[in-house]
Amino acid sequence: MSACVPAGATESAHTERAHPPHSPPHGRGPRFRVAGADLSAAVAVFLIALPLSLGIALATGAPLQAGLVAAAVGGLVTGRLGGSPLQVSGPAAGLTVVTADLIHQYGWRVTCAVTVLAGLVQLGLSCLRVARGALAVSPAIVHGMLAGIGVTIAVAQAHIVLGGEPQSSVPDNLQALPAQLARLDPAALAVSVLTLAALLLWPRLPGRAGRVLRRVPAALVAVAGATAVAAAAGLVLPVVDLPSWRSHALAGLPEGPVLGLAAAVLTTALVCSVQSLLGAVAVDKLASARPGAGHVVRSDLDRELLGQGAANVVSGALGGLPVAGVAVRSTANVHAGAVSRNSTMIHGLLVVAATLLLVPLLELIPLASLATLVMAVGLRMVSLHHIRTVTRHREVLVYAVTALGVICLGVLEGVVLGIAVAVGVALHRLTRTRITHKEEGGVHHVHVRGQLTFLAVPRLSRALHLVPQGADAVVALDGSFMDHAAYETLQDWQGTHTARGGTVEITGRRTGVRIAEPGDLASGPAPGGESGTHGDCRCRPWTAWRNHQCDRPSPAPDVEPLPDEASGSVATDPRTGPEPDAPVRGRTPGGIQLVRGLSTFQRRTAPLVRGELARLAREGQRPSQLFLTCADSRVVTSMITSSGPGDLFVVRNVGNLVPPPGAESGDDSVAAAIEYAVDVLAVRSITVCGHSGCGAMQALLDSRPASPAATPLGRWLRHGGPSLERLRDTGAPAPRLAGRAPADDVEQLCLTNVVQQLEHLRAHESVARALKEGRLELHGVYFHVGEAQAYLLAEQEEDRVFDRVRDVDLAV
Repeated sequence: MSACVPAGATESAHTERAHPPHSPPHGRGPRFRVAGADLSAAVAVFLIALPLSLGIALATGAPLQAGLVAAAVGGLVTGRLGGSPLQVSGPAAGLTVVTADLIHQYGWRVTCAVTVLAGLVQLGLSCLRVARGALAVSPAIVHGMLAGIGVTIAVAQAHIVLGGEPQSSVPDNLQALPAQLARLDPAALAVSVLTLAALLLWPRLPGRAGRVLRRVPAALVAVAGATAVAAAAGLVLPVVDLPSWRSHALAGLPEGPVLGLAAAVLTTALVCSVQSLLGAVAVDKLASARPGAGHVVRSDLDRELLGQGAANVVSGALGGLPVAGVAVRSTANVHAGAVSRNSTMIHGLLVVAATLLLVPLLELIPLASLATLVMAVGLRMVSLHHIRTVTRHREVLVYAVTALGVICLGVLEGVVLGIAVAVGVALHRLTRTRITHKEEGGVHHVHVRGQLTFLAVPRLSRALHLVPQGADAVVALDGSFMDHAAYETLQDWQGTHTARGGTVEITGRRTGVRIAEPGDLASGPAPGGESGTHGDCRCRPWTAWRNHQCDRPSPAPDVEPLPDEASGSVATDPRTGPEPDAPVRGRTPGGIQLVRGLSTFQRRTAPLVRGELARLAREGQRPSQLFLTCADSRVVTSMITSSGPGDLFVVRNVGNLVPPPGAESGDDSVAAAIEYAVDVLAVRSITVCGHSGCGAMQALLDSRPASPAATPLGRWLRHGGPSLERLRDTGAPAPRLAGRAPADDVEQLCLTNVVQQLEHLRAHESVARALKEGRLELHGVYFHVGEAQAYLLAEQEEDRVFDRVRDVDLAV
């Protein structure tokens, strides 16, 4: 097994944060320390895990101690070996139905053996490095499976909530529910209602006191409150029964049909793996979205699968429930501020301590209260957000079939049904192509909606042959795929039609641009709006502005000569552009490149942005931020900020300098732009953006302190003097770049200059007033040109750190 452990599995938490997942530690590891945030997060997770573990064990019909064993093993083993440091593992509600079926069919000892074998399967999958493949499962199937499991849990626990005993299946539970309502236990119902009320109302406590009290988990408050009320009122109810550890049942040898046991092992391994891996991805997103998260190490999914497998082997061998990543505990861990795997491991130690020391208190908990807690968890697994998402993506059939299959047949059968329906839906979408023909103003329009495959070729041919010879035709392709048969049919018809005097325009409806033939050397985009491909060279929208040569020259577009009245020479119509390789009289190479760029804009970009620019022309500009950056040609503001027309009010100058108010410069252009942006345009933020390899900063470093500034550039760079002084001040804290020191003095000065110019900004009257009123924010950005990486300034404990900017996805 050790040969399969991914590199880095034995690193300390400190080393894991400082190095990539597969990098070995450098020298001797640092002394083990526990951050305060990890300790508080561990306590918060423990308070949630304790009642949930008991409740899930109750729902499966396993010994209640098995839930505590799984929680402890999940925290200690998966916490140490897993690849997702912030994910908390333990007995999961998603495994309740699987485990309950195993116990019902084979008994508890065989169920433990199945858990061990499922863990071994997970270890094998980890060695094969197939963890990423689990993410290929359709989200509709996963959400449908969880919804089906949630319904099954809720229906079963409803009987315990009413004071009875659950049946073995959902249909049986539903059939027995009327009889159970007729003989409900008032004491059990009262405890259940009290527990449910606490679960619903505790997170909604108002006011400042409510914010403080809400730090205590609602699950703990609900169970503890119901227990206290039941004990004080002297209610006679079934309570938690934790037998002596001496009589605790451990795993036994598997007994039963081989095929049935194999299916049980695969089902357990599948559900545990998929739930854990999807949970790890969700935890990464949650951690990245935390304020001040900075650089977050992504989960190593193969290592996470190894940790889950090892935990299932240990948990099954010790008589515990199957282990998987748990969304509720993981979310609480992230929100509590955990920074390393120490919080997960400490939570496991706390579960062990509670198991040994708090048995008298645990045995006071009414089973009805635990059942209500688990029923609430099951109902939350039927997420309205998931239903809306699958409906929007037209996958509600897959979701519904999977959920009903899990409810009526079982988890494995439901998942298989869901996969079959998902494949059928995908094939239906691939073959469902609508082709229409109509004539408007003498032009014949053939519109293709869907994917063009060989199955649609007969209908495509019929529609194309409805176009008379010599007529003008437009073929609109509204799809993202065309196979070879459809492509040849379309091209053969196009060639024949044009040879007989007709015209053909093939466009993509989504982009409104010409569809280029694969491998075509036309400068237009390829199907779907992507950039055209020139041999092995991919031409991007900014190709014309680079010194870029493709393998073969593009076909020359038509050039319409226009008389230039001022010079008598021939100018070029910017709607078409000059012939790419032909010299244009009176044009320098730079001028030719300019005209080419104008021509490309008119042909490609203008049709796409004309509507938006017309709106901006009517409404006026309303930018959200002032972006002050260097005049360096490599810093493309719209590209690095993913912004469009009207979003940024941009000021560019040499060195991204902000002269302080009253500076002797003879140039108030920057101050005027700041005043106009803040007072007139009412921007909400101002960003100062420096960049790597800045020539202005290099000139500052090379300048002599006492040298006179005889040129306009030298006089302008005097405004960078405070940045240079700040750099040379050994007592001032130096900015750092994503936890590392700057590469050289130029990069150090570039970072320092951003910080200094932000201070100059605060000295301007309009900026100071807006900051005081809370309607303006200041940001510092450093753009590393060579890495194509943006860094955002964050001030942490008097340190100024430029942290990497990464994608943030709030969806969990």
